[in-house]
Amino acid sequence: MAEARSFQTVERNKMIAAIVLGVLSLVTLYMAFGPSFSGSRAQTTSTPTPTPRTSATPGTQVTNGPAQDAVIFEYQSTPVVYTPGLFGAPDAGRNIFAFYEPPPPTPFVPQTPTPFVPPTPPPTPTPPIFVAFVTPQSVYAGSRTFRLEVNGDKFTPDSRIFLSQSPLPTTFISPQRLVAEVPAIMIAGEGPRQIIVQTPDGRLYSNQLMLTVQAPPRPQFQYVGMIARRLANNDTAVLREQGRPTEFTARLGDVVSGRFRVVSIASSELVVEDTTLGFRHRVELFRPAPPAAGSVPTGPGGRIPNRPQGLPDGFQQGIPQGIPQGAIPGIPANIPRYVPPGSNTNTAVPGRTPDPNSPTKQDDDDGTDGN
Repeated sequence: MAEARSFQTVERNKMIAAIVLGVLSLVTLYMAFGPSFSGSRAQTTSTPTPTPRTSATPGTQVTNGPAQDAVIFEYQSTPVVYTPGLFGAPDAGRNIFAFYEPPPPTPFVPQTPTPFVPPTPPPTPTPPIFVAFVTPQSVYAGSRTFRLEVNGDKFTPDSRIFLSQSPLPTTFISPQRLVAEVPAIMIAGEGPRQIIVQTPDGRLYSNQLMLTVQAPPRPQFQYVGMIARRLANNDTAVLREQGRPTEFTARLGDVVSGRFRVVSIASSELVVEDTTLGFRHRVELFRPAPPAAGSVPTGPGGRIPNRPQGLPDGFQQGIPQGIPQGAIPGIPANIPRYVPPGSNTNTAVPGRTPDPNSPTKQDDDDGTDGN
């Protein structure tokens, strides 16, 4: 019995709880949806506004709008605040109904291009030291060591003369004068040399001048052959110079072209010395190209070129061949020859009478006696 009563009590409590939950659900729905939950609709009654009439009294304002008491102030307009910096703000000034209309074309007018004008370089600063002139202003290549004098202004005791960026042993004379010795090796070749005065630290420098190193005068003649003597005591060089129709001869000590003295005659070269400058020049023996086989080239007048006039055809490059006994190439046979005392006078020489009383002696004046 006790178990039956307990079961009924439990069932009763369940029913009560279900009813309470249902009531609470209906109350919650009513509070959420209001009167529309019950299905009834609110009815709105509109009261017609009387039509305003025109007053005949002057000075009265007539309005066609609604009456003051009929205006509903429930709805108010909210101003639009546009902030472009905010996220989601619309694009400013965009109109999808605007179309681009290109302007009318401009007629073509040819234009002259403006020439390019390079920018003006900045002015060169004035050097602290001034160089006016140097002495000498030109020398010959190959000269010996000489004294170079630089004249200007603002020289200091530590100033140095630089020749082609090489310092020279400099002597300070005064703020307007410097002196240095230029070694011969620095002017061995021709060409300009830069002269500048500068201190060892480079803070003080001068403008630059040029020293001209020119080539010395060179012989303008060719060495085409020689007349050799037995003892080489009176050798003769055969020369050819441009502008002269014939070849000419020169012996040791002779001055050629008014400037070059013959100091050595050899079968391969001629050495001459400049009487003004003291330079010596070597003139190589002129060796023309050999003629073709079976042909003998001839020059003007039927003479074989590159051969002194009056020499026999067998004379080739200073080597006598086929010369008559006692004859000297280039000297006519009818010209008397000087016979030194005690020389061999028995040798049959054209233009000279042999002396039967003189002892037989070899002629040292020429080596053409065949011995």
